[in-house]
Amino acid sequence: MKKAERILALMLILGSGLSSCAAVAPWERGHLAKPQMALDPHPTQSTFREHIYRGREAAGGGGSASGGGCGCY
Repeated sequence: MKKAERILALMLILGSGLSSCAAVAPWERGHLAKPQMALDPHPTQSTFREHIYRGREAAGGGGSASGGGCGCY
């Protein structure tokens, strides 16, 4: 193996070993189930804002992309 391949293999092994997976005790699961821990704590509000943004943008999609449109939001 070349040196670069060895380094890449080592980085992959270390990366998989340092992942953030961990066992969660049953009494700790209540903290993780709080709405603040969700990726989108307000899905209804986010959907409404996305709808308003698309109306101002006058185009479909592009909600996660930057640039384009009139820029009035």
